[in-house]
Amino acid sequence: MKNELRISIHRLTACGILACVYAVLTIATAAFAYGPIQFRIAEALCILPFFVPWSIWGLTMGCVLANLFSTVSALDVVVGTAATLLAAFLTSRCRKPWLAPLPPVICNAVFVGALIAATGMPEAFWEGFWLFALQVGAGELAVMYLLGLPLLLTLKRQGLGERLRSIP
Repeated sequence: MKNELRISIHRLTACGILACVYAVLTIATAAFAYGPIQFRIAEALCILPFFVPWSIWGLTMGCVLANLFSTVSALDVVVGTAATLLAAFLTSRCRKPWLAPLPPVICNAVFVGALIAATGMPEAFWEGFWLFALQVGAGELAVMYLLGLPLLLTLKRQGLGERLRSIP
């Protein structure tokens, strides 16, 4: 794992491109990428650590950039990014393709659900948490299994996962 996370100039460039793609996709679809009911299309890219763990860094930086435009709270830069970082790391540890989309669903439901409850309903945090965790989790589930899993399977079938692994 240590060597897989090593960043060369080629991987750093790939991470920069990934960060830009994630941020642009999120900002371009801001109408439904932020808030309690969200379908952040860029999250489908969170399957990439299944193939290449070093992509965690690009996804994390893309999330930081995207969350600078968050309509939820400035805390989204920290909390939302932490959710993506943890989810990407856990995805890199998955061995079954159908499990790879699950860490982003769980991490975002918990972290972002808690953030929205804490900022929107601090007096009724737990009631708000369950509601927002379900809403965020449902949107994430849709994106990860309707877009992310097909992307993962396509990359695998086309041999592109192996090509990504070959970046020095």
